[in-house]
Amino acid sequence: MATLTERRPHPAIDFAAWRVPILDRYLLREMVGPFLFAFFAYLIFWALNIFFVAADYIINQHAPFFLVLRFVLFRVPQAIPMAFPFAALFAGLLAMGRVMGDNEVTAMRTSGIPVWRIALTPLIFGFAMFVLAYLMNEYIAPASVDISTRTFYQIIYHTDSLPVEPQFFRKDPDNGNVFYVNQVLPDNKTMQGVQVFKLGRYGVFVETLQAKTASVESTQLALHDVIDTRYNTDGMMTSQQHVKDILIGLPLAETAAQFMSTQNSDPWAMSSKNLSAQVKALQQQGIGGSALGSLQVNLANKLAWPFASFIGVVLAIPLAMRFGKRGRTLGVAMAILAFFVYFLMTSAAAALGRNGKIDPVLAAWLPNIIMGATGLILLWLEEH
Repeated sequence: MATLTERRPHPAIDFAAWRVPILDRYLLREMVGPFLFAFFAYLIFWALNIFFVAADYIINQHAPFFLVLRFVLFRVPQAIPMAFPFAALFAGLLAMGRVMGDNEVTAMRTSGIPVWRIALTPLIFGFAMFVLAYLMNEYIAPASVDISTRTFYQIIYHTDSLPVEPQFFRKDPDNGNVFYVNQVLPDNKTMQGVQVFKLGRYGVFVETLQAKTASVESTQLALHDVIDTRYNTDGMMTSQQHVKDILIGLPLAETAAQFMSTQNSDPWAMSSKNLSAQVKALQQQGIGGSALGSLQVNLANKLAWPFASFIGVVLAIPLAMRFGKRGRTLGVAMAILAFFVYFLMTSAAAALGRNGKIDPVLAAWLPNIIMGATGLILLWLEEH
C-alpha cells in the first residue's frame, strides 16, 4: 500500500528534445528580418499609391481627411495576396545570399550537410507564410475591402449605399433558390430583369419566375409583371402563366442592403465559399463566356496567389546559392525582377483563362507551376 500512496516526483520534461536545431534557428533568424521589411514596405508602397490617388478628393472635393484615410487603410489588405509572395522571395534571396556570401553554406556542405537539409527551414517558413496569407486573404481581406468600398462611395456620393454590379447572382442556402438580377436602376432600389430559379427535390430547377422589375420590401423580394414557368423532372416545360405580383423571401431574411451588397459582385470582397456559389450558379444556368471564366480565375487565385509565398522561397534558394556572393544589391534586384516576371505571367495567364483559351484553374496556377519547376530544377542542379 505504501508504494501506491506515496508521492513520486513527476518525470522531467526533456525540453532539449523540443528545441529547434541551431542550423534551423540561425536560418530562421536570417529570414524573419528581411521578410518583415519587404512585407511592410510593399504594403506601405501600396497604401501611398492609393493615398496619392485619393488625395485629389481631399484637395479638389474637400473630402474629410480621416474619411479618405479610412478608405486607404481598409484597402491595404487587398495587397495581401501579392505582399506575402514578394516578401518570401525577398527574404529567401537576402537570407540565403548573406550566408552564401560569408561562405557559411560552403562550410555546411563541406561538413556533409546536403543542400536539401539547408533548404528545409526556408521551405517550411515559406509554407507557413502560405497558410497565413491564405487565412488573411480568406477571412480578413474581404470584410476590409467591403468597408473600404463603402467609404469610397461616402466620399464620392456622400452616401453609404453601394451601386450594384449588373448580372449578379444570389443563392438561398436554405432552399437552394437562385436569384439573378440583370441590372439595378440608379435609385439603387429598383431591379430589372430579375429571375428566380426554384430547386426541386431531385436537384433540378422545377420553376422559374421571370420579372420585368422587382424591389425589396422588408425581407421579401417583390416581383412585378412575372412569367411563372413550371418544369417536370426531365426539364420539360409543363405550364406557364402571367402573374402581376409575387413575394419571395430573401436568402436568410436579408435586408435590401445585404441582398445588394458589393460582397455579392466584387471578387475582392468575397470569400472562396461565396465565389464558388456564384460559379456554380452560372454553370447551372448554362452561362459561360468571360463572366464565368473571370469568376473561375478569381476563385482559383484565392489559393494560387497565397501559395506563391512557398514558390517564392523554392525559387529564391538556388538563385541565392548561385549569385549570393555578389552582394545584397543583386539579391534585391533579383527579387524585384522575379516578382515582376511573375506578375506579368499572372496577368497574361488570367487573360487567357477569362477568355476560355486555357482552363481557368490552370491559368491561375500556371505561373506557380513554371516558377516552382524552375526553382526545383535549379535546386537539383545545385545539389548535383
